[in-house]
Amino acid sequence: MNELVTGDAVVLGLRPAKLPSRALAVVIDLVVVWAAYIVVSIVLTVATGSLDTAAVAALAVASFLLIPVGVPIAVETLSHGRSLGKLACGLRVVRDDGGPIRFRHALVRGAIGVVELLMSFGVIACIASLVSARGRRVGDLFAGTLVVRERVPADRARAVPPPPPWLVGRFSELDLSSVPDDLWLAIRQYLTRMGQLDAGVGWSMSQRLADNLAARTGVPLPQGVPPAAYLAAVVNERQARDSRRAFGSVAAAAAAAAGPANGPTVRPPQVRRPVVAQPEGEPRDASRAPTPGPGPAVPPASRFAPPA
Repeated sequence: MNELVTGDAVVLGLRPAKLPSRALAVVIDLVVVWAAYIVVSIVLTVATGSLDTAAVAALAVASFLLIPVGVPIAVETLSHGRSLGKLACGLRVVRDDGGPIRFRHALVRGAIGVVELLMSFGVIACIASLVSARGRRVGDLFAGTLVVRERVPADRARAVPPPPPWLVGRFSELDLSSVPDDLWLAIRQYLTRMGQLDAGVGWSMSQRLADNLAARTGVPLPQGVPPAAYLAAVVNERQARDSRRAFGSVAAAAAAAAGPANGPTVRPPQVRRPVVAQPEGEPRDASRAPTPGPGPAVPPASRFAPPA
């Protein structure tokens, strides 16, 4: 399975990164990190010349843990898996389901990377990447992550179809914390390919995935909702939650900063036309009759409809 899905519920034609590109990214990161470590070590040596040997040793250990180990973990966490070397090589660290990594993923990768990258000079990481089908090193296996290529042709990108408008926001109270990553991946891969499947096969597959998702969330499938539409609506809800978690505070701060500058919104006064009384006995002009407004919007038949 070469194609992966991002945390925004968008399928990207991403492929697992090969060993040469990963090795080049690691070399770039190590050069930058060790250059910073050497500079900090020289500064500490000059500044702590009057301290005793124990204090100097403690500062040396602290600087080693902070720069070669702590800095890569912090960079991967804040950049969602894009260090300087990976950015230069067009790579990114993602979860198994294609979503952005968090602190725990970066912590596990960094802690195990001390052994397989620094202490073994990358030998363990190279052997693990060659053996793994997706080129994953030991830290990726324990953290549940994968390094993928981001720079792909635009024609490979395929998006998850949006849910019907009447289902958007309906599952805002649904608890999605118990849904495993492999089930998310299966749902997203199905949604991107359901147009290529046979109607009966696609319907049975969507029903099975919807039942598994409902069992994980503890809420049964709503009556009258097609399983494929239910899956698309839940994936859309997870996308909205990830977006609010990642960009909600920034957007709120920007809106708060832009609000007073723009000033309050002033609506123009409404002008009412004078009502002319219709004389009694005079026929009403049909051309001047009010035009009836549009009726309620009826959602058209979509791909989420059950097979005939």
